[in-house]
Amino acid sequence: KDDPEVLEYLQAENAYAAAVMKPTEPLQEALYQEMLGRIKQTDLSVPYRHGDFFYYSRTEEGKQYAIRCRRKANPPGLEFDNPQSDAPEEVLIDGNELAREQKFFSLGALSVSDDGNLLAYSTDFTGFRQYTLWIKDLRTGELLAEKFEKTVSVEWAADNRTLFYTVEDEAKRSYRMYRHALGAELSADQLVYEEKDERFRVGVSRSRSLYYLFLSSESHTTSEVRYLRAAEPRGEWTVVAERQPDHEYEVDHHGDHFYIRSNRTGRNFALFTAPLADAGPQGWTEILAQRPAVMLTGIDMFAGHMVISEREDGLPQLRVTDLASGESHRVLFPEPAYSASPGENMEFETATFRFHYQSLVTPPSVFDYHLHSRDRLLRKQTEVLGGYDCENYRSERLHATAADGTRIPLSVVYRKDTPLDATAPLLLSGYGAYGLSLPVSFSSARLSLLDRGFVVALAHVRGGGELGKFWHDQGRMAAKRNTFTDFIAAAEFVLGRKYTARDRLMISGGSAGGLLIGAVLNLRPELFRAAVLQVPFVDVLNSMLDSSLPLTVGEFEEWGDPRNADAYAVMRSYCPYSNLAPREYPAMLVKTSLNDSQVMYWEPAKYTARLRTLKTDSNALLFKTNLAAGHGGASGRYDFLREVAHDYAFLLLCAGIRA
Repeated sequence: KDDPEVLEYLQAENAYAAAVMKPTEPLQEALYQEMLGRIKQTDLSVPYRHGDFFYYSRTEEGKQYAIRCRRKANPPGLEFDNPQSDAPEEVLIDGNELAREQKFFSLGALSVSDDGNLLAYSTDFTGFRQYTLWIKDLRTGELLAEKFEKTVSVEWAADNRTLFYTVEDEAKRSYRMYRHALGAELSADQLVYEEKDERFRVGVSRSRSLYYLFLSSESHTTSEVRYLRAAEPRGEWTVVAERQPDHEYEVDHHGDHFYIRSNRTGRNFALFTAPLADAGPQGWTEILAQRPAVMLTGIDMFAGHMVISEREDGLPQLRVTDLASGESHRVLFPEPAYSASPGENMEFETATFRFHYQSLVTPPSVFDYHLHSRDRLLRKQTEVLGGYDCENYRSERLHATAADGTRIPLSVVYRKDTPLDATAPLLLSGYGAYGLSLPVSFSSARLSLLDRGFVVALAHVRGGGELGKFWHDQGRMAAKRNTFTDFIAAAEFVLGRKYTARDRLMISGGSAGGLLIGAVLNLRPELFRAAVLQVPFVDVLNSMLDSSLPLTVGEFEEWGDPRNADAYAVMRSYCPYSNLAPREYPAMLVKTSLNDSQVMYWEPAKYTARLRTLKTDSNALLFKTNLAAGHGGASGRYDFLREVAHDYAFLLLCAGIRA
C-alpha cells in the first residue's frame, strides 16, 4: 500500500468517483447539514458507577471525538443510584487532544485499577486496529514510562500494580498473555500463556465480583478458559474445562460457584454451575437446559440476581432471576422489532440493572431497571433535533419464505405517508455471518432517506445469529449458499408486497455483508437498481488460501479450508470475484479503506477492476478508497457523517431523487 503506483491507481479511482458524483455535491452538503442538524453536538452520556466514581463521556460542538471523564460519587444507595455529583470533573482521555494532527484515532482497551488511581488504555492512529497500550496516573495526569505495542485486551489484578495484557502476532492474532509489574522493564514481563493453535485467539477479562481473572482461548467453534484469583497475580492459572472440538463455553463468578454458559448439551447453550473447589466438567450442574427455540447469548452475575441475555423468534430478551428465591421473569419490550442489550453494569452489589434499548423508530435509550420492584427508569433517550416525531413512522416485523420453506425475518421502517404501491425506492441490507445478528437500530441519519420516500428493510438471513446457533449453522461452511438465497427471497418478498419495484430496489452490505451483496449480484443482478458494498469480502478464495493474512486460519471454521477439495468447490461456487461474468450489473458503489486489517484494500480494488472488463451495461461503477482509515471507515463523527451523506447521495441519484 506504500507503492506509489498503487496509491496513484487508488487516487485515480477516487478522482473518477468524485467526477461522477460532482453533480450531487449540493445534495451531499444538504444531506450532511440535515444529519448534523439532528444531532445534539454538545452532549453527555449517562454516568455509570464504578467503585468510588461515576464515569461518563461527553462531546463538544465542533470536536470530532468524545472526552472521557469521571466525578467522585456519593455512597451508593439501595434504590436508583443518582448519577449526579457536585464533585469536580476529572478528564481521563480527551480524544481530540490525542488525535491532534492525526487523520485517524480509535480508543481500544480501557481499564481502571481497583483503587481508581491508574488507567490503562490503548490507541490506534491508522485504522489498522494495531493498538499501543499506555498507563496514566490519574492522580497526577502523567503517563508512566511503560509503552506496550500490538496489544489487544488488558486487566488489572487486585493489587493495583500488576497488569495482564495480550498481544498480537504478525497475522494480527492475539496469541500471548503477559504479566507486567508497574515500574519493571517490559523485557522482564512474564509470558503467562502462548496459544500455539492458529485458529485460536486469547483474551483476558475479570469477573464483576472482582475475585477472578479469566484467560480465554477461543476459535470460532471451540473455547478453553483458565482462571486465577485476582488477589494472587503470581499464582497458577487453572483450566476450567480442557478444549474439546465444538465445545464453546464462558465463565462468570458468584459466591462459591462459577456460572458457565456452555453448548456441551446443545447448540443453543445451557447454563451450569460448578463449585470453586471442583470447577471441572465433572462438577457441573445444569440449572437451565438448552432450548431449541431460545438461544442463551450471555449471563451477567450480580450479588443478588442473575440477568440472562437470550434470543427468541429473532428478538433479544433479558431474563432476571432472583438468586435467593429462584424466581425469574423477562423484561418486557413494547415494539415488534428492536434491539436490547446490557449496558454499563460495573457494580456487583447493586439493586439496578442498566440496559440499552432502541428500534427503527425509537432513538437509543438508557434504562435502569430495579431488580426487586421491576420498575424501570428512563435515564436518557438520545435527542433528535429538528422536531422528530416517531409517530410519523412505522416499524414492521415481516417474514419472507425461502425456497426450502424457511421463514426469513425482515425488519422494515418507512414514513406512514409513504405509498406502498411499488413506487417507493427501498434499501435492503443484510449481513449473515459469524452468528452475528444484524442490529435493529435507530439512525437519525437514515431519516434523510425515509423523509424522501425510501423504505428501509433489514434481511435477517441465515448465517447470522438472530434465531440461534441453528440459524448460524444453516448459513456457514457447506450451507453458505442459504445466506444468499435467503436475501434473494427477501428481495422478492418486498417486490411481491409492492413495497418497491425492481427499478427502485437498492441493496447494501459491509464486510461479510459485502460478500453477501457481491454473491447476490452474480446470482440475480436483474433484481436490483443499485448496490453499495462497504469494505466487502469479495475475493474469498484467494484470501482463504493465504494463511499469512489476518483472520484467514481462524476463519476456516466459518467458511471452510479451501485446501480441501469439497470446501474449495463450495467457496468457488459463490466467491463474488471468481464468479464475475459478462452480464449486466446494477449501478454500484464499492468502498474500502487503505488501512483495513480485516478485508485488505486490494480485494475490492481487484473486484472492481475485473468487473469493469466484464460488465455489459453502462451503469455507474464507482470505487472509493478512504486513504486514512480502517475497517470502520472515518473515525471522527463529522467525517463519518460526510461518508454517509456521500453514500446516500449515490442511492438518491440512482432513485432519481436530486434534492
